[in-house]
Amino acid sequence: MSAVARLAAVTARRLGRAAGQASAASVVTTDPASGPLPARPRRRWVRAGRRLAFPRSPGVPVLVIGTLMMLIIAMLGVERATGVSVLPERFTAGLRPPPNRFPVLPASDPVAVEIDAIDVTAPVHNVGLAPDGTIAAPDAARAQEAGWYDQGPTPGQYGPAVLVGHVDTSTGPAVFQGLRDLRAGDRVEVDRTDGRVAVFEVNSVERFDKERFPADQVFGDFDRPNLRLVTCGGRWVGGDTGYADNVVVFASLVEARDR
Repeated sequence: MSAVARLAAVTARRLGRAAGQASAASVVTTDPASGPLPARPRRRWVRAGRRLAFPRSPGVPVLVIGTLMMLIIAMLGVERATGVSVLPERFTAGLRPPPNRFPVLPASDPVAVEIDAIDVTAPVHNVGLAPDGTIAAPDAARAQEAGWYDQGPTPGQYGPAVLVGHVDTSTGPAVFQGLRDLRAGDRVEVDRTDGRVAVFEVNSVERFDKERFPADQVFGDFDRPNLRLVTCGGRWVGGDTGYADNVVVFASLVEARDR
C-alpha cells in the first residue's frame, strides 16, 4: 500500500468516527421541556405497490472527510514534487518515504583505504576467489594491505563492495587488527582510481562463526552502495581455519568527494 493510500485510510478511520458520532446525534431532537424526542420519520412515496425513498444527502461530516482527504493527497503531491514539507510531522509520521540521501558512483577500482578511528591507512589491491570458493585472502607478504574482491561491486556502486585483510601474522598485527574496535558512526574512506573518494559510515560490527557464515546477509544487500570489511577473529583453532570466526564491518555510503 502506498504512503498516500495508508494516509487516506488512517484519515478516513479517524474522521469516520467523528462522522458516526455526528450522525448518531442527529437521530434525536431535544425539547427543553420534555427531553429527547424521536426524530421525524422520513417521508416515503408509494407508487404501484413499490415504495420509493428519497436519497439521503451525504451530510456535512462525509463532505468534510472527502475534502480533507483530497487536500492531504494534494499536499503530499506538492511535497514529493518540491521536496518541501508542508504537512506536520506528527500527522504523517511513518507515511513519508525515507530520504534518498546517498550518492551512487560509477565503477572504479579502489586503490587505498583510510580509517581514522583505528589509525589505518593502507593500499588496496585486487583479490579473487580461493580454490574452495571463498574470497581469497591477501598474500601474507601483503598483510599490511587490504584486498578488494574484484568479482563484486567497486566502492560506491550499488551493492556491497568487499575489502578483506589479515588481523595478524606470525610477526605481529596486520592491516585489519583494529576492525573489532570500530563503532557505529565511524567513517571509512576509500580512494578510487578515478580520483573520487567514497566515504562510508559504519552501521554495525558483527562476528560470525566461519562454519556458519551468513553469505546472503553479508554479500546480498543491493539496496544502496555498501561496504564490507572482513577479517578474522575469535579464538585460534589453527590448521587451515586459523581463527574460528570472521569479524565483519557493515557500512553504507554517505558521501562522495574528489581527492
